[in-house]
Amino acid sequence: MSNDQLDPQVVELDNLNEHREIVTFMRRSSPLNTSQRTALEQYGHLILEYPVGDLRQHFEHPERPLTVEIGFGMGRSLVLMAKANPERNFVGIEVHVPGIAQCVYEAGMAGLTNLRLLDADAIQVLREMPDNSINAIQLYFPDPWQKKRHFKRRFVSHDRMPLVEEKLEMGGTFHSATDWEPYAEWMLDVLDNRPRLENLAGKGNSYPRPEWRPQTKFERRGLEEGHKINDFYFKKIK
Repeated sequence: MSNDQLDPQVVELDNLNEHREIVTFMRRSSPLNTSQRTALEQYGHLILEYPVGDLRQHFEHPERPLTVEIGFGMGRSLVLMAKANPERNFVGIEVHVPGIAQCVYEAGMAGLTNLRLLDADAIQVLREMPDNSINAIQLYFPDPWQKKRHFKRRFVSHDRMPLVEEKLEMGGTFHSATDWEPYAEWMLDVLDNRPRLENLAGKGNSYPRPEWRPQTKFERRGLEEGHKINDFYFKKIK
């Protein structure tokens, strides 16, 4: 779901049969380098196999707060967050295999025990989680689906946010970030009108970039191109 890696050979999703469920991601393929292939062999225990059920139960300390990141790209920022917060469990969901392999490599080299990765459709994973079980859901620089006919594939929508709200525990947070201004406006319009969520920056406002969110490669690229970065930070209130 991340734009950290782009491949020109992509599937044209407009040609999918109408009865298939609309997905919010696009699978892309590219070869693995040597360290990534080695990482999959040495640190494969960090990768969960779908179906996974309750994600909390895959950690030594399932009682700790759980953060789920959807579309972590190459995973550098996710590894840094897990390393900086050993008292919290992290699960990263991604469909780009080289990104998973690179994240596994860096997590394994860092000796992390509070991070697990998963190659799956995040929507399906969330559906199978118990309600009120996730402390934080993160969505950083997702595919903005720029064409109007693809808007229905955007993760932040009134169709998908009820699922996020159900799975967040009371007081849990949904944090998203994008450098695509039209998607930022879309996100704010959706999130500010969710009765179960409170905008922690105040209605109509983006959230100041938190220091604890490491800068991603894609974010740096956006800044170099003159894009504005918008963070949105919402709390479940009912």
